[in-house]
Amino acid sequence: MPRIIRSPDCGNSPKNRFVEDIAIDLETGIFDPEAFDPAVTWETSSTRRIVGRTAVLEALPTERAPAKVIVEHAISHGRVGAASGEVIRANGETSRFCHVLEFTSLRANHVERVKSYD
Repeated sequence: MPRIIRSPDCGNSPKNRFVEDIAIDLETGIFDPEAFDPAVTWETSSTRRIVGRTAVLEALPTERAPAKVIVEHAISHGRVGAASGEVIRANGETSRFCHVLEFTSLRANHVERVKSYD
């Protein structure tokens, strides 16, 4: 299990915490399928679009599991949220991430769309 360093932004905001949890899921490959709408869309680049909960689960990066995930910011407003941070692999390789999320409703308990930038 990777070491997770959470954002100070979540404090008393369950929506911010949910955004952070989704970013961690996407970066670690440890996935809570119930957090995603069955028809979720994940855009991982300008040309790659993954549609459906099962397809997203299969596309998660399992071969390069991180040693550490640092979430620097996790914010939400209305039906949108975003999280950014850094991933450190066991070999010391680092990369940055940003995931922008759209929710199915204002309750922000299911992800409808993800756009990822790295």
